[in-house]
Amino acid sequence: QPQLVESGGGLVQAGDSLKIACLASEHTFSGYAMGWFRQAPGKEREFVAAISWSGGNTYYGDSVKGRFTISRDNAKTTVYLQMNSLIPEDTAVYYCAAAVGLGRVTYEADYWGQGTQVTVSS
Repeated sequence: QPQLVESGGGLVQAGDSLKIACLASEHTFSGYAMGWFRQAPGKEREFVAAISWSGGNTYYGDSVKGRFTISRDNAKTTVYLQMNSLIPEDTAVYYCAAAVGLGRVTYEADYWGQGTQVTVSS
C-alpha cells in the first residue's frame, strides 16, 4: 500500500526555523520525484518545492525561494523540507507528494500524504 507520512510540524515564532520530513514506503519512493505543497485555510493548495529522484534537481515556489530547502535521503526513503526565516504567511498544512517526473510533481501527484500543520506566530 503506497504511503507517505509527514512529521515535524508544530508551532514556531516568526524568524524561527523548522524541518519537516516525509517518510515514504519503498513502493511510493523508488524512482519518484517528490514534492511539498501547502494549503492555508480559505486558500488554494500551493506548490512549495520539488526534488528529482536523484536529488540533483530542485524547484521552488516563488514565495519560499531562498528560505526553504528540499532534500532527500533515498536510503531512508525520506524527503525533508528545511524552512528558515519563517513568517506568519507560511502557516499552513504541508503535504508531501510523489509523482513520476519532476515537472509533474510541481502541479500534481500520484500519491499524497495526510499533511502536517505548521503554524508561525508573529
